[in-house]
Order: sequence, then structure tokens, then C-alpha cells
Amino acid sequence: MPERIVVGTDGSECADLAVDWAADEAARRGRPLHIVHAAAVWPYAFGAPAYAPVQVDDHAAASGRKAVTDAERRASDGRPGLEVTTAVVADAVPVVLRREAEGAYELVLGSRGLGGFRGLLLGSNGLRLAGHLPVPVVIVRGRGDGEEIVVGVDLLRGMEATLEYAFDAALLHKARLRVVHAWRLPPSMQPAVTAADHARTREELGESLAGVVAPWRARHPEIEVIEELPCAQPVAALADAARNARLLVVGAHRHRRPLPALGAVGHGAVHHAPCPIAVIPSP
Repeated sequence: MPERIVVGTDGSECADLAVDWAADEAARRGRPLHIVHAAAVWPYAFGAPAYAPVQVDDHAAASGRKAVTDAERRASDGRPGLEVTTAVVADAVPVVLRREAEGAYELVLGSRGLGGFRGLLLGSNGLRLAGHLPVPVVIVRGRGDGEEIVVGVDLLRGMEATLEYAFDAALLHKARLRVVHAWRLPPSMQPAVTAADHARTREELGESLAGVVAPWRARHPEIEVIEELPCAQPVAALADAARNARLLVVGAHRHRRPLPALGAVGHGAVHHAPCPIAVIPSP
């Protein structure tokens, strides 16, 4: 059975966008869709034993059932062959989503929502999930109606998983792929750098970027690929490149930890990109 796509919902408008995106993705990829809601639990059971069952009030349970029922109806509408399952699980939001996404193809989240999802982008839940899960995490901001897939490339790190996801997305959506490596010279060096130095550095970076992308171009000659080397702050460059994008793809990298971590560029992209963002863990 194909790995499922998991989407979290709380019934909010942003969650609806995430459900729409995830349902389209599942239908295109021929994968089942699993819709999950984390039901609020009473957090102040002081003195209760660690093995005691969590307590969920009737209102939270009913609200959760309505959220997944509405989301299931939304996902199935216009997608007759899509297999959809749902779950309402009583536990903290990150715990539930981490557990439900285990072994999934990817996890899809809205940019912000109600209840446990409030401030998802700005708070710790979404950032922890996007930076520390072993599966891709897609945070849906807007509908992603653009014409391109944009991928940010770090020439100092392995980008195999990130480029594989980006090329696959471009193939899936029949979209042009824009590969972006933003670079800047340290401010302390700039007074001594000549125009020739700048041009030579850009040329060398261009050769490195072309070398990284070349194997993927060879595998997918049907995809139009544009390589871009803006001399700019990386987050600003990616946000600018993603203005007309269907999806922005960035990598999370291992830093001597068992799981990937969302670096400064990925963190900034999650906050500022104007389209859905896929955060891809390194293997």
C-alpha cells in the first residue's frame, strides 16, 4: 500500500487550505489521505498517575469529530477515487501529528489555526514539526497557484533528498523548476573586493550549482530548469523567487543530531514565503 499523506485539521480556514492542498497532492500521486485532529485534553491533572488516561470533554470530542467529518467531505468532493481516512486523537498537537505521520509520505499543515494550531508558524509546534520529523512537512500558505516550483540549494550540504522532491514536484505539476542559490560576501570583506573578484566568485558558484543540478537535468530532460544565483540575503531571495511559485522547497539538515534540524534559512522561509513550503529532511 502506498505511503499515505497526512494532514492536520482543526476546522479553521487555514486548515481547509491545507486539506485542499493535501487532497490534490494525494489524488495526483495516487496515495491515500489521512486526516487527523488533535483533541484538546485537560492539561492540569495534578497528582494524576502517569498512566492515567487523558481526559477529553464532550465539546472537544464533538468539535474534533465535526472537523474531520467536514474535512473528509471537503477532500472527497470532486476527487471520486481518493481514499480518505480520519482520526480524532486525544493528546498534545505535536505528539499526535508526530505519531500519525510516522511512516507517511509527508505531513501537511495549515499556516495557523484555532486551538492547538494557534500561531503555528510563529509558535513552537509548527517549527518543531517542520524541523525535526523524518518525513517532508508541507506548510500551506495561500493556494500555491503559481507556475513554478522553487527550490533553495545550499552548495555546502548534501541536497539529494531536497532536489529529488523538487524535481518530482515539478514533474507532477508539469511546472518549470527554479533552482536558487543565494550568496553574499561577508561585510568585512566587501571593501576589499573588486568587480573582478565578484565576477569570478559568481562564475565559480555558477559552475558548482550547475554541477549539483546536472545529474537531475539528465534524469528529467522534460523539465525546464532555471538556475539562479542572486547576490542577496538567502531568505529574502527565496521569498522573492517564490512570489509566483506553486511550491517552495527547502532542506532541513543534520547537525550531529538523530533528526534533521530546520536551519536559519528554512526557518525564515517558513515565516516569509508567500506560497506553500515543503521542508525536506536529509536522509
